[in-house]
Formats: sequence, structure tokens, C-alpha cells
Amino acid sequence: MLVFSEQKLALLAVPKTGTTALELALRPRADIAFSKQRKHLTAQRFHNQVAPFLKRAFDLVPERVAVMRDPEDQVRSWYKYRSRDRLQDREAATDGLSFNDFVRDMLRDDPPPHARIGSQFRFLTSARKQLLVHHLFAYEDQPQLLAFLTDRFGSAIELERKNVSPPAEAPLDPGLRTKLRAARAEEFNLYERLREAGGHLVTQLN
Repeated sequence: MLVFSEQKLALLAVPKTGTTALELALRPRADIAFSKQRKHLTAQRFHNQVAPFLKRAFDLVPERVAVMRDPEDQVRSWYKYRSRDRLQDREAATDGLSFNDFVRDMLRDDPPPHARIGSQFRFLTSARKQLLVHHLFAYEDQPQLLAFLTDRFGSAIELERKNVSPPAEAPLDPGLRTKLRAARAEEFNLYERLREAGGHLVTQLN
């Protein structure tokens, strides 16, 4: 997560939405940079803890920016990422598993380590299911996000491909897709709202 005083922005890093490339491009301009275990600070924790501190210490109230990815593709990105040979946590590795197997495991009441992944919806919302970012952009429409950032920073933002998952065939059985959509209905609904908004959903927060 990055905070920019001059631009009055906070960039929240939703996992598997291209945030590594964004952070590499923008980190030199940030006033505050959270990394390692705190890189993926949720919108709820930002709202409850970081935002009050920024207001109190610096009189800074940044607009919160985040990126959301098609939920099925985000799950697929986790599957591919965990198939990497250099993955240190072998309990989380997906070696030898099909994407169908991964999704089945993910949908279990008690998923095994390799299938434990977060929810974009829970990352972005409060316990009352309120969206806690001002600007939510679709991962699939990066030109719109880059145009927004270019306008705020006054210069073009160029990204390098970083932390890219390895190529792999990862089809999903239609029946499992239906179960995935039912299990993560709130996430799919939020993504549909984002797409209906043209890839940039603006929220008014108090």
C-alpha cells in the first residue's frame, strides 16, 4: 500500500490485481509505503486505523484507489501462482492439481492450505458490506486506471510486467463455475457493478 501526500491518494494493494507493477512504478513518489506483511492492508484496516492517523498527524485525507479483477480470473491467478517451482511454502503448492481440483478444494468448508485465498469483496468492504474505496478500477481496463493516475501525477505512468503467474491451461467445468459464482456471489455482484460503471466505480465516503 502506498500513500501520496501531494496527490492526496492511497493505493490499496488487492492481491493478484497487478499491484506489484503499480507499486514498482509509483513507490519512488510515495510518502508512505507499506511492504511485506503489511503490503496488502485491507480497506477496513485502512479505514479504521491508517486514515484516522493520517488525518490526525498530517491533516491528510487521501482518496482510496484499488483495482479489482474478474473473480474467476483472480482465483485462476492464485492457482497459477501457486504452481511456481520456487514457491517456498510447499503446503500451498498446486503441483499436480487441475484448476477444477483447486476450485473444489477452495469451496470446501475447511480448505487445505493450497486453496486458502482471500476474497476481493472482503478486502474492499466493511463488516457491513460497504465499499471502502473512493475509486475502484477494473483490472481488465488498465488504460483507464493509468489515465487517472497520469492525470493525478501530471506525467505518464508506465508499468513493467512483474510477479506474473506462469502460463498454464486452466479451464473450469461449467458446473464448478456455477458453484463458484454462488459461493462468491457478493464478489461477482460487485465486479458486475464495476463493469456496468465502465470500469471505474466512484464511491462517496464520509
